[in-house]
Amino acid sequence: MDLLVEHYGSFISKHQGRLQVVHNKQKLNEVPLLHLEQVVVMANGISLSTDVIRACVEQGIPIHFLSGSGQPYASLYSAGLTGTVQTRRAQLAAELDNRGVALVKAFATGKLHNQVNLLRYLVKNHRQSEPELATEVDSCVAAIHDEIAAIDKLDGTMAAEIRPSLLAHEGRAAHYYWKGVGRLLRADLNWPGRQTQGATDSFNSALNYGYGVLYSQVERALVLAGLDPYGGFLHVDRPGKPSLTLDFIEEFRQAVVDRPIIGAINRKLAIEKDDSDRLTPQTRRDLAERVLARLESPESYESKRQALRVILQQQARHLATFLRGDRPTYTPFTMSW
Repeated sequence: MDLLVEHYGSFISKHQGRLQVVHNKQKLNEVPLLHLEQVVVMANGISLSTDVIRACVEQGIPIHFLSGSGQPYASLYSAGLTGTVQTRRAQLAAELDNRGVALVKAFATGKLHNQVNLLRYLVKNHRQSEPELATEVDSCVAAIHDEIAAIDKLDGTMAAEIRPSLLAHEGRAAHYYWKGVGRLLRADLNWPGRQTQGATDSFNSALNYGYGVLYSQVERALVLAGLDPYGGFLHVDRPGKPSLTLDFIEEFRQAVVDRPIIGAINRKLAIEKDDSDRLTPQTRRDLAERVLARLESPESYESKRQALRVILQQQARHLATFLRGDRPTYTPFTMSW
């Protein structure tokens, strides 16, 4: 179970093996620690007791903090999770050899393959009724395949050597992906195109919030695998920038966030905003619940069906074993369609 707390002024406390959420002297929610997977604080003005922090740390339950726009700004874990020195030494060394090259190509091509598969999934019900639309989306798919082939041909001795070319190919693929998505959205949405920070339209705001929720899940998987979320390969290192989290999230964006949110938007999910043009608490809860529910959905993985949450953690472990030299290659996750 996930405990989502979205109302300003709420207080989270521990009582007899449970976490309680109280707002204006009314109990909004109560979850047994035994069944709790994580706590997600989704608004400002929310407080929690030190008993809550200690209970969560002792039982391995992370506490994630998101801004009103979905931007993660903190997570609480047990300090012991950062003690896997061997894996971190290998991670930092890999940027300077061909392991880094292999990883930046895997992260990028994994993302692009999932863009292709999601477009194929979304367009399949339009092939009979709207053949011209299907043809347009197919041309976008073909263009993304061209960029995948170009990335596969890149060669270098370290990630920094191929990063500029790879990012150029990834950027062109993104143009075709969002062009295809735009054609598959309902017409009355009047979507202006993909925007990240500062987006004000409903679809981009929903996507950005969904990515924030996924970001916290990705960071958790990396920490549990013994990796440093700040030591990346595809994204350039900067102080305070969680580069590996930004790398690793790429192969899961389409499966975990884009697919459920595109479906919800096309089914006319209400994306409500307040007077400050921020998502309302109920909308934030709706979006978070959809993303977290999608993580429980099964996908084909290693010859069997597994929940996306399990796949995410397994991929993080595969990344760690590849960096340590215990696995010969790293293969990105590819969603089915």
